[in-house]
Amino acid sequence: MTGLLNHPAIAGVTVVINPDCRSLYDQAVAGLPLTGPVAGGATRQNSVLAGLDALAADPPDIVLVHDAARAFVPAAVIDALIAALADPAIDGACPALPQVDSLRRGERGRFSASVDRDHLWRVQTPQAFRFPVLLAAHRAAAPGQTDEVAIALAAGLAVAITPGDERAFKVTEAADFAKAEAMTVHSSRAASGFDVHRFGPGDHVWLCGVKIAHDAGLIGHSDADAGLHALTDALLGTIAAGDIGDHFPPSDERWRGAASDQFLAHAASLVRDRGGIIDHVDVTLICERPKIGPHREAMRARMAAILGLGIDRVSVKATTTEKLGFTGRQEGIAAQAMASVRLPESASA
Repeated sequence: MTGLLNHPAIAGVTVVINPDCRSLYDQAVAGLPLTGPVAGGATRQNSVLAGLDALAADPPDIVLVHDAARAFVPAAVIDALIAALADPAIDGACPALPQVDSLRRGERGRFSASVDRDHLWRVQTPQAFRFPVLLAAHRAAAPGQTDEVAIALAAGLAVAITPGDERAFKVTEAADFAKAEAMTVHSSRAASGFDVHRFGPGDHVWLCGVKIAHDAGLIGHSDADAGLHALTDALLGTIAAGDIGDHFPPSDERWRGAASDQFLAHAASLVRDRGGIIDHVDVTLICERPKIGPHREAMRARMAAILGLGIDRVSVKATTTEKLGFTGRQEGIAAQAMASVRLPESASA
């Protein structure tokens, strides 16, 4: 769908979704120039008609119907569709690729006959039509049609074949997702974070999102979770977005005693808003006490939940300074963190 959003000839995009998926849709399109989605139906045919009906009050001259699962449509495919409709004798156009593999009929595990491939095409989307004729064809169509070309041909419309592109494949199976990820150009970034909090009165500390009973507390404007603060700074560093104090200044009373998980979640959302993928995070806690080992797995699980990552991509380590320095004297706790992310090249530029 990104190609449609960026193509200079596309005036607007209307998305048709399953209403039950609205929260996922809102998350996926956050920041994109889209209006509210249209509720789809039980079949592709029903959903496309719902989208066309939504446009009928202010109809375009040409409409392109696209499977969002085809995420990598090159601009040239769209150019060819629009150019084909410059011919007044053409009602619609569809990108397609010639069938190059040999085809055979088969049954019960054995081939039975060959199939002539000379006039066979692998149909792709988007499929482009003059809006009035496609709307009329859809409204008159019998149920069970698989795409707009089938509906158009049943209505006697003329549909041109335009060049397709192997990059416009449909992301469906697990192997397709791996192929899609390989086609997405990313740059890798890593950044570090560091935080310190001193001990004070109290009976517990918060570390990496876990409350741990202790004979002292940690002093800070928020809950003084040094582990989450360090990791928040590391994530902000990967997108050059300043530090935790820029986003949650200690002078702001809203953050007094605040749980630090919201700071980390905010940093992660900024990375994802840039199209970033968080690959791995690592936190090292530096203290004599409390002992970190008994709480390590709970810390990993909590940070994985905040970041929406698999626990295998979250590391927590602990060390002491052999009783040297302020941590050795048990005056406070220090934490350092590393985060690695991948960003789309357009976001990295």
